[in-house]
Order: sequence, then structure tokens, then C-alpha cells
Amino acid sequence: MSDETFDLVIRGQHVLTPDGTAPREVGVRAGKILAVEPLGYGLTGGEVVELSDDESLIPGLVDTHVHINEPGRTEWEGFASATRAAAAGGVTTIIDMPLNSIPPTTTVEALKLKRETATDQAFVDVGFWGGAIPGNKADLRPLHAEGVFGFKCFLLHSGVDEFPQLGADEMEEDMAELKSFDSLMIVHAEDPHTIDAAPGADGISYSGFLASRPRDAENRAITEVIERARRTGARAHILHLSSSDALPLIAAAKRDGVRLTAETCPHYLTLTAEEIPDGATAFKCCPPIREASNRERLWEGLLDGTIDFIASDHSPSTLDLKDLEHGDFAVAWGGVSSLQLGLSLIWTEARQRGIPLDQVISWMAAKPAELVRLRDKGQIAEGIDADFAVFAPDERFVVDASRLKHKNPITPYDGRELSGVIHRTYLRGNLVDFRSPRGRLIRRPGV
Repeated sequence: MSDETFDLVIRGQHVLTPDGTAPREVGVRAGKILAVEPLGYGLTGGEVVELSDDESLIPGLVDTHVHINEPGRTEWEGFASATRAAAAGGVTTIIDMPLNSIPPTTTVEALKLKRETATDQAFVDVGFWGGAIPGNKADLRPLHAEGVFGFKCFLLHSGVDEFPQLGADEMEEDMAELKSFDSLMIVHAEDPHTIDAAPGADGISYSGFLASRPRDAENRAITEVIERARRTGARAHILHLSSSDALPLIAAAKRDGVRLTAETCPHYLTLTAEEIPDGATAFKCCPPIREASNRERLWEGLLDGTIDFIASDHSPSTLDLKDLEHGDFAVAWGGVSSLQLGLSLIWTEARQRGIPLDQVISWMAAKPAELVRLRDKGQIAEGIDADFAVFAPDERFVVDASRLKHKNPITPYDGRELSGVIHRTYLRGNLVDFRSPRGRLIRRPGV
């Protein structure tokens, strides 16, 4: 029995901690977890929450790959809508990509504008990536000093002209600069020459679109990233891995001591090319959703540790940009909206494979937090921020795109039945009410 009173105590039969899932009581004061004790210990609090036997307390998820698009393309998404969607999906920390906002986050001035725009809009904590583009090498260190978590580059056209691609030599030069202050290069790895030589995407055929973004484009680009990271000693991260053919390359690089990590996304783990109808441009993303056999190998790569974690790559747009009327894969915007659905998507697939919830949460909370060195996020443990979600793993629901909290009502998962429902989300011990934004704009540790 404890005489100490906490602001909040949560008690439940299924509390996910680094030591596994067990009956626990969690005590929170001033936004931090200060006690994790066996159920029945008797923690007392100003507010006490008793979870039902079908609810699990999980750490707030950490999504390091989100396109919020504000300012400049706020009609695509925005800080208020994106962070509401995140909270509804149990995500309590997101890191915003440096595009497709205008201006992109490639200078300190642009970063400050983005922070000013986000102020008083965030329902979860929000950090920022910087961008590495031709000509901004001198901006990298100042952006790092201002607290960005690392730098994103593309090896082919990004889809927006204001964020041009780096050549492999330019990427290596920037990696060497990042190594000097131990920052991280995160890479959209597709080789432009391979794609230029492939057939063009034309019309409504999904198979035609898939042929236009072959696996070898990823494989070649990932080989470049590995070699440039090897030469410079810099940290490098492969974004949205789609090609399972690249798994042996990544595994070998890790064995060789290259400072390399990789992520994949819910759409690559839950969808297959074979099920995508012609003209269904809601499914278009780059790199593309591939075949069922490829999907199974990505799951194997997660289980053996070659792939480090799962991030959403929430890349929304307006309905007209998805060309829903004509279904032309050549002109539709490439991006999947799934920020609110990620945990349910992955849990629905994982449980069918006998993968426990603890492992799923590690891939979606602790591991991405580790990438960006947020030691106070992603776990239920003493000293960590009191970011939680109450999750009902056996409850089922049918996705209704019109009821999701992101701005534009489109997702390839519309009408799909999923397992696992978020009942409540807490940010630093405060229940997210979707009316009062209490999220903070966070900086990399040490700033």
C-alpha cells in the first residue's frame, strides 16, 4: 500500500511494459510515469481509472513519418486535423516530414514558420524533420541546432518541385556533413534511372502502375544509400521499404556495421497488388503496394529484425488530386491516408500470424522512438512521459472514411473490417478530448 497520491492512477489486467504484459497499476504526476506496480499495490490518485478486462493499456504510439502539409497545402491536411487523427489512433508523438508544406523545411526560417503555424493546434506532440536538397548544405547544421530530428532526402523527383532530389554524390556529401554532428539522413530510396527505363504508368491499370515502379528501383537506390553510409560513417534510414528483395542487402549492411535502419508501412503489410482494382487510385503510393508474396517476406523481415519498425507514411491530398473520377494512375497523387488506422491495421494482420500485441507495440512505439532518440516516449516505465492509449484488441469495427479525423475522406481501407479499437488516449496524463490542443512542439534531445 502506497501513501503517495498521484494525479492519475490507471489500473488494469493488461498493461504493456518493457517486461511484458501483466496486471499493473500506473501512477502519474506532473505528466510523468512515477510508479508501475503490481495490481493490488494500492496506488492512490486524484483520478483513478479502472480498465475493464477486455482493455489493454499501451504506450502512446510514435509515428516518425507523417506529412502534415501545413502551411501552404493546408487543404491537403493540417496540424489540427492530423493530430486529432493521430490521437484517435493512439498515436501521441508524430514527426512531420519537411514536404509537402510550402515552404519546405529546408531552412531555419521555414522551420520557424512551421512552428508558428503549429502553435496551439497540436493535440499530440509534434517534432520536425529537416530537408536535404541541392544547395542547402549550409543550412543543415543550423537546422540541427534548432532541434530537427534529422534530414530527409529524395533520390528521385519528390512529386513537388520545391523539394528537389539529391544525386547520390550530393547525398554522400550531405551525409558527411551530418556525420560531423551525428545527425541522421532518412532517404526515399528509388533510383530515377531505373524508373525512367521502366514502362510509364498509363491509365487505370494497377499492374501497369506497378510495372512503372519496379523493385529494382528500390534495390539499386538502397545499395547507394548503404555504400554512401559505409563511406561516411553517417547514420542512414530507409523510408517506407516496399521491395522485399532489398532485405538481404539491408541485413548484410547491418552485419557489416553500417549504421543503417529501415521502416515499412501498414499499406505494404496489409494490402496486396492482386486485390487492387483497376482505377482504384486511393491505393496509389510510391513505392507501390506489391504482390502478396512480397508482403509475406516483409513480415519475415520485421520478425527477424532486418526491418526495424513500422511508420504510417500518412501522405494525404485533396480528393481531386487522387483523380477518383477517371482513376488514372499516371496522374493521381501518390499517397495513402492511414494515420488514424495504423495500429488496428497491423494488429488485425499480426494476430492472424500469432504475433503478440507486445511485439506490435514495440514496432510502433519503442522502436521509432529509439530512432529519433526520444528516451521519454514509447514505453510504460518510470520516468517516461505519461502517454497512453486504452486499446480493446478484440473489438471490431468497419472503416468509414467519412468518419475519420484527417481532413480529406479518402483511404484505401474504407469498408474494411478491422480488429482493435482505441477507446481513449492520454497525453502526459491528460485525456485527449479533441477540443483542447495540449500537444507540445518538441525538439531533438539535447536542444
